[in-house]
Amino acid sequence: MRISIFGFLAILLAFGCSSPEKAEKDLPRIAIAGLAIESSTFSPAQSDAAAFRTRTGNEIFSYYPFLDSGSVDRGRAEWFPTLRGHAIPGGIVTREAYDSLVGVTLEMLKENLPYDGLFFDIHGAMSVVGLDDPEGDFITKVREVVGTETLISTSMDLHGNVSKRLAENTDLITCYRMAPHEDALESKQRAVENMLDRLESGKGKPAYKAWIPVPILLPGEKTSTRIDPGKSLYAKIPSQTEKPGVIDAAIWIGYAWADEPRNHAVVMVTGDDEKAVSESAEYLAKSFWDVRNEFEFVAPVATLNESLKMALASDKKPYMISDMGDNPTAGGAGDVTWTITELLKRPEFKSENGPTLIYASIPGPEFVAKAMEAGIGGTVEGTAGAAVDDRFAPPVFLNGTVEAIKEGDGAAEVEVVVKIGSMHVIVTKKRKPYHNENDFTDLGLKPREADIVVVKIGYLVPELYDMRGDWVMALTPGGVDQDLERLGYKRINRPMFPLDKDMETPDLSTRFIPASDTN
Repeated sequence: MRISIFGFLAILLAFGCSSPEKAEKDLPRIAIAGLAIESSTFSPAQSDAAAFRTRTGNEIFSYYPFLDSGSVDRGRAEWFPTLRGHAIPGGIVTREAYDSLVGVTLEMLKENLPYDGLFFDIHGAMSVVGLDDPEGDFITKVREVVGTETLISTSMDLHGNVSKRLAENTDLITCYRMAPHEDALESKQRAVENMLDRLESGKGKPAYKAWIPVPILLPGEKTSTRIDPGKSLYAKIPSQTEKPGVIDAAIWIGYAWADEPRNHAVVMVTGDDEKAVSESAEYLAKSFWDVRNEFEFVAPVATLNESLKMALASDKKPYMISDMGDNPTAGGAGDVTWTITELLKRPEFKSENGPTLIYASIPGPEFVAKAMEAGIGGTVEGTAGAAVDDRFAPPVFLNGTVEAIKEGDGAAEVEVVVKIGSMHVIVTKKRKPYHNENDFTDLGLKPREADIVVVKIGYLVPELYDMRGDWVMALTPGGVDQDLERLGYKRINRPMFPLDKDMETPDLSTRFIPASDTN
């Protein structure tokens, strides 16, 4: 058959015009959604919708550097970000807040159906008033919108909880392998790339999902991967993921400060080789159970009085004391005044020439307003704290000199520093965890030169850990009390280690979870 030159050119033109469009259509369509918060059910605090920092649409990409414009992974798919919300850990989420945030997400998902994949970015320890297993409920509602064919890849904090319902409705699942969570973004990227790889290869959903509940419930302060046995336990994971037929393997410590049946450790392994998936899951579950008695606090622990005695006797600066019981990064209300009340009683800090101590922090919006009115250098007095959690001490009376005022902070909104004797007390309009040196230096404080720095936190995040001269974790009261037996669990599954120390060895055999499109 003879083709004229004009016909040949027409064919070339048609081919050239259609190729880019065809290539674009061949890219997988992937949605992004998720809500993340740790919620203590042992705190009287509640978290409303305003507690969540929400990003919607393309704004979500700013949270994921590996999906920046021009990045390799960004170019591997057509992306449809919906809503991603994140909140500082706190109290149980109100039902109104949950329904509102989930409702917006579902409506946004409906706008661009269908999807080949969905990146489900959650924490895993959200509690909601009147609702067990919120993440399981959330992913079920997502499935009702996107259908069972969509490949869902879930990324979680290792302190999250994996219920059977969550395991059933997700396809690929992973969590952090480090605590503190220095690999958070790396883990999210792994979840995304696992999904992209499966879609591009045409393999789709894994043939097997192994889920093994492990009846252990421990706080993060005892399971840090900085030290053994947590360090060695999590070091076992990579070799399992390198086995043929295994996609990913993960160990969840679980969240100790919520009283729900799903709160316990879990191992999950996904892949296409039934034997390899099962063996890896059982190996990791048994490895966890075998070292259960070896977990200890990541740093020395003591009462507050003992902690202060050690700090005052030390020549290392700064001597950091973790006020653990009201740690807002674990779900504490952040306004328990017990520790600051005890500090104000101490004679060592009564004189301005005494040992320098920085206390971070206590919320008190009315006190902050008075301090702003008094101005820097002015005298201010009033009460702060215990507006939410007054079980252990009432609002604390503060009387001192205003040293600094800072407005515009993303968490606290307004921060003031009040000098009381030799103590520098940070009072905030809204609760704020203090994570790094800049949090202090921005207020004119010099934490590296202070004798003692008291922070409402558990194990020190990397920035504080690197700044410490020495460190002790104080066993103080609050919504995230480290004395688990003092919390009064009523709804978790029993027996549970370490609450039931002499329990028999549990069944740690593989439970295969059916694929999401066969439920």
